[in-house]
Amino acid sequence: PDIPAAPAPARVFPAMASPAASPDSSSHEALSSVNSAPACSPASDSENLSPDELELLAKLEEQNRLLEADSKSMRSMNGSRRNSGSSLVSSSSASSNLSHLEEDTWILWGRIVNEWDEWRKKKEKLLKELIRKGIPHHFRAIVWQLLCSATDMPVKNQYSELLKMSSPCEKLIRRDIARTYPEHEFFKGQDSLGQEVLFNVMKAYSLVDREVGYCQGSAFIVGLLLMQMPEEEAFCVFVRLMQEYRLRELFKPSMAELGLCIYQFEYMLQEQLPELNIHFRSQSFLTSMYASSWFLTLFLTTFPLPVATRVFDIFMYEGLEIVFRVGMALLQFNQAELIQLDMEGMSQFFQKVIPHQFDSCPDKLILKAYQVKYNPKKMKRLEKEYAAIKNKEMEEQIEIKVSFSSIADASDAASRLIPSPILPPQRLRTENRLLKQRIETLEK
Repeated sequence: PDIPAAPAPARVFPAMASPAASPDSSSHEALSSVNSAPACSPASDSENLSPDELELLAKLEEQNRLLEADSKSMRSMNGSRRNSGSSLVSSSSASSNLSHLEEDTWILWGRIVNEWDEWRKKKEKLLKELIRKGIPHHFRAIVWQLLCSATDMPVKNQYSELLKMSSPCEKLIRRDIARTYPEHEFFKGQDSLGQEVLFNVMKAYSLVDREVGYCQGSAFIVGLLLMQMPEEEAFCVFVRLMQEYRLRELFKPSMAELGLCIYQFEYMLQEQLPELNIHFRSQSFLTSMYASSWFLTLFLTTFPLPVATRVFDIFMYEGLEIVFRVGMALLQFNQAELIQLDMEGMSQFFQKVIPHQFDSCPDKLILKAYQVKYNPKKMKRLEKEYAAIKNKEMEEQIEIKVSFSSIADASDAASRLIPSPILPPQRLRTENRLLKQRIETLEK
C-alpha cells in the first residue's frame, strides 16, 4: 500500500525558486480537490505575506477556479468520477500541467513546514484557510505532527518497552482489528502489516492510559494515522489527540463527553432545523442513533477516506467544532428528503446515501460546513447546563440509594425481631401496603 513514512522535522523542503512560481509564468494548472475549497480565501492575512507568496497564492486560487469549471464540464459530459486516492483529480485539459501544479503546492507547503513557528504566530489565519483547502497527501504526516506538537514527545522513547508488556485489553483489541478498514489493502488479512502495527499502537496506549484502556472506535483514528506515518509517530499523535482534543473524555468508560456533545448538537438541531427536529422526535429517531459515530470516529466510519481525511485535516487544527459543523451541514443538505422518511427509511438514508454525497466534491461539504452557525459562547453555556443536569441526576441517584439502604436496614432489623402477637393482621397489611407504595415512589 501507498503509505509513505513520515518526513522527519529535519527533512523539510526548501522553498526553491521554480519557473512555476516566477512572476512571468503564464501557465495555470487545475488544482486538485485536495487543495481547493471555495470556502476559503487567503486575502485576510495577506499583509503578512511576501510578494512571492502572494503571487503563488494568487496562482493557486486561479487553479481552484479552473478546476471547478473544468470538473463541472467533465461531469456534465461523462458523469461524476470518484477520486480513488487522497491526491489529485484532473481532466484532460489539466493533466499536461499537473507537474507544475505539484511543484507549486510542494513549494508552498515546503515553506510552511520550514517556517512553521512563523506561520503559527504571524500567519495563523492564512494557515487555517490553507488547511481547510486540504493538506497535500505527502505533507500530512509531518503537518499533523506539527499541528498537535507531537514531533518530540518523551512517550515515544517508551513505545518499544510498552510492546514487550501485556495488556488486559489485548483480546478486545484483537477482536476489533479485523473490523477496522476491512476493505483497505493495508489492513486486509489476519497477518497483514496494517493489523499488526494497529494492534501495537492500541495495546501501547491501553498501557499508558489504564483508565481508558481500549475503546471501540478509537482504532479507526489510529488506523488513519498509520496510513500516513510509522507506528511510533502514530502512537505519539494519538496520545496527543487523546490528551488535548477531548478524545480521552469521549472514550472514557462513562462516555460523559459524548453525552455532552449529543446534548450540544441537539440544541443546534432544535435551533437551526426545528422542523426536522420535530420529525425526528415524532419518529423516535434519537440523535445518538446517527451522531454518536460522528463524534467517536470523526466521520471516518461515515465517509470514504478522501472525504473523511479532509475533515480530519481541519480537526487537527480546529478540534471538535468541525464535527458539529459537518454534522449540521449534512442535516441541512438532506432535510427535505429526511422529513419524508420514517425511522427505518432514515436509518437506511444515513447508512447508504449520505456517505457518498460528496465523493466527487469534498470542497462542497467544507463550504456548507462553514455556512453553519456555530457560537462558541453558547456551546460553553450548554456545557455548564449539561454539567448541572448531570450533577442533579447524580444527587437524586444517591438519595434513592440512601433511601433503599434505609428500607433494607429497617427490613433487616424487623426480621430479627420476634413477631408480636399484639399487632393485628389488619395493621400489618396496612404497613405493608404503605411500604410498597413508598418503594414504588422511590423507584419512579
